[in-house]
Amino acid sequence: MKKILIPIDFSKHSEYACVLASKIAKKAKSEIHLVHMVELPSGIVDMGAGSNFSIPESMLYLKKVKDKLVDIKAKYFDEFEDIQHSIRFQNPFEGIRDYSQKIKPDLIVMGSKGQTALKEMIIGSNTEKTIASMNIPVLITKKNDAKFKFKKMVFASTFEKDEAKAFEGFLEFTRFFNSKLYLLKVNTPKNFEDSIDSKNKVEKFIKKYDIEKYSIHVYNSKSVPRGILNFSTDKEVDLISIATHGRTGLSKYLNGSISMSLSKNVVKPVLTFKV
Repeated sequence: MKKILIPIDFSKHSEYACVLASKIAKKAKSEIHLVHMVELPSGIVDMGAGSNFSIPESMLYLKKVKDKLVDIKAKYFDEFEDIQHSIRFQNPFEGIRDYSQKIKPDLIVMGSKGQTALKEMIIGSNTEKTIASMNIPVLITKKNDAKFKFKKMVFASTFEKDEAKAFEGFLEFTRFFNSKLYLLKVNTPKNFEDSIDSKNKVEKFIKKYDIEKYSIHVYNSKSVPRGILNFSTDKEVDLISIATHGRTGLSKYLNGSISMSLSKNVVKPVLTFKV
C-alpha cells in the first residue's frame, strides 16, 4: 500500500479520515496525499469586468486554504516525511477522480456524515460516485477514534467467483495487521440457502488462499445490510469490508432505511472494493 489519498473539505469527518489514514500509513509505511477541491464562484476564476472578486481577495482566499492544509498536515501527519497536498479547482467527485488518475493511490480514505457508513457509502453523492467509477479501494469512516485497532475485520460477501478480486484486495489490506478475519455470508428470506451449503460455498471460495486467523459465519437476517451490521456489532469487529458492483452493488438491498437504532450504534469503518 504505497499511496493513500485523503480528500479534505476541512469538516470534522475529513479529519476523522486523517486519524484513521495515519494509523494505516504507519503500519504500511505509505505515502500520504491530501487533496482539497475548491469550487470557486465564477467571479474568482474570471476576473473580468463586473467581477465581485479582486485578485488580492482571491489570493488571500487561496492562502487561507493552503494554511488550513498545512495545519492538517501538522496536526495529523507530523511524524510523516512523505506527505503531499494538492488544491484542485473542481467539484469534489471530479477532483478525486482526476487526482487519483494522476497519482494512482492504493487506497482512498474518506469521512462520512451519513446515517450509516454503509448507507452513505452506497447512496451518498460523492462517495457513491467515487466508489462506482474507480477501481480503487475506498475506506469510509464516520468516527473519530484515535485508539482504533485492527484486531477484528469482517469480509461480508456472497462468495461468488466475481468477488475473488475484492477478497484478494481485502487480504492485501489485512497483511499489515495481525487481525482475526471473519468471513460472513448473510442469508435472507429472498435468497436463502441451507447453512451447510453456505459454509461449503465459503470454504470452496477460500481454498486457494493462505489464510491463518479466520472463521466462517453464516448469518440469517431480514436483509443483507442488517445482517452485516448486526453481526459486526455482535462480534465487536473493528472494520467491515464488502465488495460492490458499481452503482448496483448492495444498493439493491437498500429498499428501506436501516433502523435508527442501528444507525446510532454501528459506526464501524467500511472498506469497499469494486468488482
